[in-house]
Amino acid sequence: MKRPGGFTPPQRPDEEKTPAEDEPAPVSFLGRFRGRDAEPADADGAVAESAHDNAAGTDAVDAGTRGTWSLRKAVRERKRVERSEVRRFTARQRRRRRNTWISLCAILVVAIGAVATAYSPVMAVRTITVEGATLVNSDGIVTDLQSQIGTPLPLVDQRAIKASLVKYPLIQSYTVEAVPPSTLIVRLVEREPLGLVDSGTGFALVDAAGVTLRTSEKRIDGFPIIDTDADPESRGFQAAVAVLRALPDEVRTAVDTVSATTRDDVVLVFADSGAEVRWGSAEDSALKARALTELMSAYPPDNVSLYDVSSAENVVVKPR
Repeated sequence: MKRPGGFTPPQRPDEEKTPAEDEPAPVSFLGRFRGRDAEPADADGAVAESAHDNAAGTDAVDAGTRGTWSLRKAVRERKRVERSEVRRFTARQRRRRRNTWISLCAILVVAIGAVATAYSPVMAVRTITVEGATLVNSDGIVTDLQSQIGTPLPLVDQRAIKASLVKYPLIQSYTVEAVPPSTLIVRLVEREPLGLVDSGTGFALVDAAGVTLRTSEKRIDGFPIIDTDADPESRGFQAAVAVLRALPDEVRTAVDTVSATTRDDVVLVFADSGAEVRWGSAEDSALKARALTELMSAYPPDNVSLYDVSSAENVVVKPR
């Protein structure tokens, strides 16, 4: 029976309310849901500890991942620094190697271009010039070398040139120079005619080697007669031509004959005056030629019968 005023009398201990047998007991949902089923907490708080452990494991994994990433980053940074240092210390070597390759490539390109140009029609012979020709007919040489016209300068036939020039006995030696782009220059060294050899039927103009440069039935003016053994290898002939080569041109043209039987008894005779020059051996011919020139200036040949210059230091003049 309800008492007025809303007063409810205290219950005695034996009257404490007990849950009904058909009323369900309260359930705690403090645990972490896993899937669809909720895990109820037990009396010792096992669910809370499990959640704490999971959080700690996740933090450890995150920390490990961050540590691995930092290590990899440090390794990459170290490798980058090492590569930078290697590039810095090897910069000079790489620059030298690069310059070497550039130089080699440039040389190769220039060489290939030069070879291609040299063997092209641009560098073919179109002009032939002869230099040093005084006694030789240069026009005849140019005509004989017409076979080289149109030939590239590096392919000029030296044998053909030699075959053409050997026909000229006055040529002692020659050189061939190719002047780009199209000129071929032939430089001659002519033989020097020194004297005449009387063959009995005519006269042969010879040089110091005894090579016949010209023949004539009459005596050729301006050259002395070499009165020695006709053999160019004989000592008398070699001594006579050595003396003639040492004489100045104005003295040599005045000589009528030069004779010698050995290398030590060369004698000259002047044409107009008949004055004789006792030369002796061909040794010291340059000093003897200078002494003879001074004596002829002081004592003209018309007033002298003998000049003795066999000893260049003790010359003798014998007047007429």
